[in-house]
Amino acid sequence: MKEYDLLIIGAGLFGSVFAHEACKAGKKILVIDKRSHKGGNVYCENVEGINVHKYGPHIFHTNDKKIWEYVNSFVEFNRFTLSPVAMYKDELYNLPFNMNTFSQLWKVRTPQEAKDKIQEQIAALNIEEPKNLEEQALSLVGTDIYEKLIKGYTEKQWGRKATELPAFIIKRLPVRFTYDNNYFNDKYQGIPIGGYNKLIDGLLEGIEVRLDTDFFESREELTALAETIVFTGQLDRFYDYRFGKLEYRSLTFEHQHLPISNYQGSALVNYTEKEIPYTRIIEHKHFEFGTQPTTVITKEFPSEWEPGVEPYYPINDERNSVAFKKYSDLAEKETNILFGGRLAEYRYYDMHQVIGAALTAVNKYKGNK
Repeated sequence: MKEYDLLIIGAGLFGSVFAHEACKAGKKILVIDKRSHKGGNVYCENVEGINVHKYGPHIFHTNDKKIWEYVNSFVEFNRFTLSPVAMYKDELYNLPFNMNTFSQLWKVRTPQEAKDKIQEQIAALNIEEPKNLEEQALSLVGTDIYEKLIKGYTEKQWGRKATELPAFIIKRLPVRFTYDNNYFNDKYQGIPIGGYNKLIDGLLEGIEVRLDTDFFESREELTALAETIVFTGQLDRFYDYRFGKLEYRSLTFEHQHLPISNYQGSALVNYTEKEIPYTRIIEHKHFEFGTQPTTVITKEFPSEWEPGVEPYYPINDERNSVAFKKYSDLAEKETNILFGGRLAEYRYYDMHQVIGAALTAVNKYKGNK
């Protein structure tokens, strides 16, 4: 008889939801995390009353009413609506691409004028089969939007020229012919009042959590503690990189606490020219409509990933997809190890998708036990 029913590796959203639901089913659980805090990348640090999103901005948005009600059962969410702006060579543009953007670009006023301008630019390019990301984007939105609002940002994000990136990265570019700056179309969106730590604390209430605990440093000892393992880390590392390392893009963050009440008037400002090394500046207090006398801003710098650096965005090209398939085939053969979350599944997940996947996985686990 082992000490725990479940060892959950990773105290992020997936691990925390899985732990909460399994605990409700009467399972004895140990959650471990290599970091010194719970919450994974949704962790917030409180700086003079401002909840700072330490690993980049997290705006919760979903059309799934059940998921929305689920998260609100732990902490009330506010009415924050993401309406970012983009800076290009001292020119400000509304995002997503909408009638405000087109008016700022071309002084047009009607949807038909904007459509005509975009189609005129697309027709002049005569691109029949886009061969790369640049041609794909140009064929969707034309020259002006691409050059000012897409090209530099994308090349910084991926660390490659747009002509070297595959066309499939941009399947579509949302273009709205309305004066609507709401970035997401989802019915439900907001930020937890008091920060995401309240959500994680609610999920993990009454569950044993050990922080500063690296699974790979005590693998045999930790594995021996539980009947079943839930692993939310990097799948390739779990299998000792036997099929090679899966590649990612990473991010670094430069946080500044400033003695002013309002730095940029928006939670997010994108910097789309390539000459500026960061992709955006986050001003955290605006997520919760803060009125504090000071403010905290974060500059976000995309970077190459290497082992030991936090992985953020999977590079789902052909080589990585082939390697991941080999790893996932191994994972499916495991009998008492479950894998889940963005790293274990090598995919980009929005928060509501992580929660949905965790609920599905834990229901399957309970059904098998």
